[in-house]
Amino acid sequence: MLARILVPALLLAVSLSATAAELQILGLFRDMVILRVDGTQYTLRRGESAPEGIKLIAANSEQAVLEIDGRQARYELGTHISASFAPRLSSRAMIRSRNGMYAVQGYINGQTVQFVVDTGASYVVLDAGLAQSLGIDYRQGQPSWATTANGRARIYRLRLDSVQVGEIVLHDVEAAILDQNVIGGALLGMSFLNRVQMKNEGQILLLHQKW
Repeated sequence: MLARILVPALLLAVSLSATAAELQILGLFRDMVILRVDGTQYTLRRGESAPEGIKLIAANSEQAVLEIDGRQARYELGTHISASFAPRLSSRAMIRSRNGMYAVQGYINGQTVQFVVDTGASYVVLDAGLAQSLGIDYRQGQPSWATTANGRARIYRLRLDSVQVGEIVLHDVEAAILDQNVIGGALLGMSFLNRVQMKNEGQILLLHQKW
């Protein structure tokens, strides 16, 4: 799949003299970019950043919108720029175990929700009641079926604009909405967890945002 949408390498070279760093975009995709900064390669999805503070706002096969040092601009094939940026620390979240479960307050599309970490869930999972309270018209999503603890259930798959836990904010996160009211909160599944680094320290689960 990747090979089908990969555009030619050497799309964009950026000389960053302030930090003696070189940025080169190697591939452009829909909502994703592959770039190299001083020899280190990163794959960024929409809303994610490299450690140097280079953030991908949007992308397609022809151009990318990058935010560098707080400024956004579009970069097309062959574009060259000079810029400066400051390295950023990795965003993180610390989740404590409660009654044997890792539970934490977070945000979906900027609204408060209660998450339970569930590595057995393929997606971030909400039930119908929570989705409706968040203003999500989930029946516009892709209908499907899933096996739950209560048997087979109708679900609707869609993408959330943003999911935040602690300092970590991810955009365009896959979610499954159960067409029933059984959870009362939200499950923080692998569509979020696969995009962060996890470390278990006893009763604390540490998440660090991947660059």
